[in-house]
Amino acid sequence: MNNDRARGALLGLAIGDAMGAPTEGMTLHAIRERWGRVRGFVDPEAAGTDDTEYAVLCARGVLRGGADLTSRVVADTWLEALRAQRTGFNRAGFSEMIALANLHSGMEPPASGQRNAETWSDGAAMRVAPIGVFAAGDPGLAARMARADAEVSHSRDGVWCAQAIAAGVAVAMVSDDVEPVLDAMLAALPADSWSARTARRALDIAARAGTPEQAEEDLFEAIPLRHYMWADVAPEAVALAIGLLRATDGTPAVIESGVNIGRDSDTIAAMAGAVAGALHGVSAFDPDVVAQVRTVTGQCIQATAGTDLVDLADALVDEADRAAAVARPTEETRA
Repeated sequence: MNNDRARGALLGLAIGDAMGAPTEGMTLHAIRERWGRVRGFVDPEAAGTDDTEYAVLCARGVLRGGADLTSRVVADTWLEALRAQRTGFNRAGFSEMIALANLHSGMEPPASGQRNAETWSDGAAMRVAPIGVFAAGDPGLAARMARADAEVSHSRDGVWCAQAIAAGVAVAMVSDDVEPVLDAMLAALPADSWSARTARRALDIAARAGTPEQAEEDLFEAIPLRHYMWADVAPEAVALAIGLLRATDGTPAVIESGVNIGRDSDTIAAMAGAVAGALHGVSAFDPDVVAQVRTVTGQCIQATAGTDLVDLADALVDEADRAAAVARPTEETRA
């Protein structure tokens, strides 16, 4: 498996997360009024937030469970990490906080995700890029593993959107073109679902736009769920990520577009950045930008502090290669 692409997926996620954190919750127009256009880190201390840190927990679950990942393994990974927590969860999403409370009360997945006031949030979709790295080239496996992870905290559209991101990263790991990636992401969404309808609309809007900047404006006007108080709605955020991936042809420029579109911009940029990183590899990113986010700070989940994302990506590749070698029949068996 390609280590450069694996590293790109995790670093692309972290770059989008850190770069998009200052614009999270803002409108496209408010971002323009304040910064003109955000083209890099506006905070010299920029670092990944809960998006990156839950992705670290996702990767740890994958390293424990492999292709047979279960929701119980994911839940145990979360609870184990929490034993080190001595402060509050800075900027943590509601869906994860409710799921953790459910798990602490003794509730088992999938009930821990179903009995959740934000079961449709983008909290699962933001964290599953490591699954796509492990399942490189196999979007079906990626979707099954993403379901096991997502059902700890989500159900229905929250789960389906996580499956779409994981499947997209899995295909991006072995593709040189964004179109098969977008096809895999759509295929992971039930055709008649809210998520699929919104994603198809976003793709149509992006295809008609002449430039990425025009796509940002058109998508911002058409896709957001404006009557709801929060911007962390999975069908919205994933649709915006999908639309921006088409508008930028899946290049690393999608991170800048995600940051500047506003709404749940850190998550939009993180999800799209993971796909772009898997398509183009970490070598497509500025080394100084990579260095800024390579080591996880643990500002939300203390147990993730100090994690080296390059080492984590390499561990996922090694585990995937090991699993493939075990599954591959030997010459004697085939004979």
